[in-house]
Amino acid sequence: MNIFFNSNNMEFHLQNDKISYIIKVLGTGDLGHLYFGKRLNHRENFSNMLQIFEHQVPYTPEQIDGVSGFALDTLKQEFPAFGTGDYREPAYVILQENGSRVTDYKFSKYEIFNRKPSLKGLPQTYLENDDEAKTLQITLKDKHLNSEIILSYTIYKNYPIITRNSNIINNGSSPLTLERFLSFNMDIPQKNYELMHLSGAWARERHVVTTPINQNRISIDSKRGASSSNNNPFIALKEIGADEFKGEYIGVNLVYSGNFLAQVEKDHYDNIRINMGINPFNFSWILEKDETFEAPEVVMCYSDSGLNTLSQNYHKFYQNNLIRGEWKHKARPILINNWEATYFDFDEDKIVQIAIKAKELGVELFVLDDGWFGTRNGDTSGLGDWWSNLSKLPSGVEGLSKKIDEMGMKFGLWFEPEMVNPDTDLYRQHPEWALSIPNRKPTLSRNQLTLDLGRAEVRDYLYEKLSKILRESKISYIKWDMNRNMTDVWSGVLEGKRQGETAHRYILGVYDLMERLTTEFPHILFESCAGGGNRFDAGMLYYMPQIWTSDDTDAVERLKIQYGTSIIYPISSMGAHVSAVPNHQTGRITSIDTRANVAFFGAFGYELDLNHITDDEANSVKRQIEFFKENRELLQFGTFHRIESPFENGFQNVSWIMVNKDQSEAILGVYRIHSIPNPSFDKAFAAGLNPDFKYKIEHEDILGEIFYGDELMYSGIKFRKIGIDTHDSKNLEKLGDYSSKIIKITKI
Repeated sequence: MNIFFNSNNMEFHLQNDKISYIIKVLGTGDLGHLYFGKRLNHRENFSNMLQIFEHQVPYTPEQIDGVSGFALDTLKQEFPAFGTGDYREPAYVILQENGSRVTDYKFSKYEIFNRKPSLKGLPQTYLENDDEAKTLQITLKDKHLNSEIILSYTIYKNYPIITRNSNIINNGSSPLTLERFLSFNMDIPQKNYELMHLSGAWARERHVVTTPINQNRISIDSKRGASSSNNNPFIALKEIGADEFKGEYIGVNLVYSGNFLAQVEKDHYDNIRINMGINPFNFSWILEKDETFEAPEVVMCYSDSGLNTLSQNYHKFYQNNLIRGEWKHKARPILINNWEATYFDFDEDKIVQIAIKAKELGVELFVLDDGWFGTRNGDTSGLGDWWSNLSKLPSGVEGLSKKIDEMGMKFGLWFEPEMVNPDTDLYRQHPEWALSIPNRKPTLSRNQLTLDLGRAEVRDYLYEKLSKILRESKISYIKWDMNRNMTDVWSGVLEGKRQGETAHRYILGVYDLMERLTTEFPHILFESCAGGGNRFDAGMLYYMPQIWTSDDTDAVERLKIQYGTSIIYPISSMGAHVSAVPNHQTGRITSIDTRANVAFFGAFGYELDLNHITDDEANSVKRQIEFFKENRELLQFGTFHRIESPFENGFQNVSWIMVNKDQSEAILGVYRIHSIPNPSFDKAFAAGLNPDFKYKIEHEDILGEIFYGDELMYSGIKFRKIGIDTHDSKNLEKLGDYSSKIIKITKI
């Protein structure tokens, strides 16, 4: 790992064992991009990588007098500006007092050091030791405005990853208004790429979508006040023909939880511009003299050996350098949540009875969901009144938590602190605390409004109420929910010209409240939730090491959701539960074994009333829990390989495998979606094993017991053909729709 500076040619080369990133200061003082990809040997001159037209380019302003073809509109750049001849999408737009948006930020200085600078009030990746990474900071200066933009590039010793962010300082006497200030930009040559991103909606989050890149602009964004279920703040450029095991990928992920923009633009000379950051839509930020604005961090990752390699590097990096605290590498407890078992219809006795049965079957943590506070008997009231509903819980959350603890189980609790119902004491006392526009009727969603967490007094109120409950109860887990997106984006504490700051100030306020609570209560396992996966992003993982992956608990749909989520986020971060059937989101009926076989690959738990299942199902649950406890470390912290995708081949089969660090153990999940009459012999393939190790498999449906790793990966695992016997329900279940197998593979 090193950062070289070729002083004669004004070139910077960031390099480790896997990747290189090369930048050049152009003759105009702008930053030019030369290369990002597989590691290159360093040399003293990379000028041949700078491609300039040898003739004048029609309708393109030239930047250096007398130098034909030197035009910003055709050059590959690092942080392009608006208004001086580059007609592509800029990285920033700054409105000045005279109404102009034209700026002139040019190279001023640089610094290279063995650490990573921290960001104020924002989630971010971090170093355990300073020698893990090197950072290049380049300062651009507009002398007329007396303002500086600082671009940070951090390269890591052990990962094909570069993290980037930008910040701007106003040292001038006049205010500057940021109308657009993204975190990063990179221009690269077309290399037969297509765009991959994660899209969807509530209950079908993070589906994998691949889009051709033509001469146009593709925008992936959110304007919802959250990173959203619709689009995740992640994109990848994918070499056409690349797949899980081969080909080139460039991944870009924003460490942020609010409105974002990710853009890919292919110009008329087939250059590709990628940029990402806070969405400029309804955004502005006024910088007074001596003020600084910091943009969120972007994590760039490169793979030349397929999508699995890209994902595995993101997983390890986020587990080691993003997630913090006691639960960073700690296996998650098996929990049961009462939501789908009771919804709002519960009392203390009903909760205790569910907990007793759960304890009997081996569950370790009981989580009390929505409905325990204020006057909350439905979704029309209560949010904001954070005290126990004594008509449901006579001894309050405090007493119930101690009762569950005395049973030998841990206790967890649901909050939705960012929202308020109009029918609450809080709203009647402080209606101005909700986001709303004067003299206009506020827009309700799920019968609730959004509290203005940009206001310090709102954060202080929530901190006081929530921390009181946490101090006085025996709580080891919190589910932090957020069940609506932003509307009426207007804050009563900001003057009119600053209302464009409201959405970002809100997210900074959420981060501040999370930081205060997670710091005071480091032993509590915090899980983020936002109507399921409406805010599953790297920003949340900085504060909470796991996230409720989706409100959709249907095992079949979860194959898509968990597959897509795993492209960027670690398996240990994905809340995954077994729920009742018919499933409450899709109406689909699947076996309790298939439901568990999907949920094993995540933070495992249950979301049903275990008193209302059959004896056979109860025995299955007991076996599932025993299996998960025996293999918990492997299932949550092994190396995950996706094998068969639910987004290809008509969603017929899905498979994936988790392998431990020394390749001595693995667990393969194999899932059939639709049955086939009179099928041929089935087989599945492993991945990630040592080809020279001998492995043992014990499974009644598999032909043979002892295999070399290469056979399991390249020839495949052969299954016995199951005959049709209408009197054998077990065999019929194996043949039917939504069947699955979990296969343990052990080195001998």
